[in-house]
Amino acid sequence: TDRQMEKRKNVCEILLQRFERKSFLHRIVTGDEKWIYFENPRRKKWLAPGEAGPSTTRPNRFVLKTMLCVWWDQCGVVYYELLRPGETMNTDRYRQQIINLNHALIEKRLEWVRRHGKVIMQHDNAPSHTAKLVQDTLKTPSWEILQHPP
Repeated sequence: TDRQMEKRKNVCEILLQRFERKSFLHRIVTGDEKWIYFENPRRKKWLAPGEAGPSTTRPNRFVLKTMLCVWWDQCGVVYYELLRPGETMNTDRYRQQIINLNHALIEKRLEWVRRHGKVIMQHDNAPSHTAKLVQDTLKTPSWEILQHPP
């Protein structure tokens, strides 16, 4: 919608102005989740020009899988966690990961945290990420949430 486009534009302008005042990218910590399937048939194959590729069946979405949650900064992976097979992300689990991530940052990047100060958290607006419980947890280590376009 026009309203969303205007909001995107405003957020982008704010981020650009902020970057031009003082770089902040080195303070960003971000994370993501990825499903890892236990059954992972090979689908990629080099083909000669004009050669038809083999047909492959679509993966069974009910097959056993686990979720990998990874958090990183500009220096590399800070914290990761494999959930139990079939488990999904929820508010309590995400909150606990934020707490664990804070401990990992203190353990692995103590000098970085001391030198650069406040960590800037970049995450999407998934319901488990925007819940009040999670927002309150992020205030405890006084992290800043990076605003991003919708």
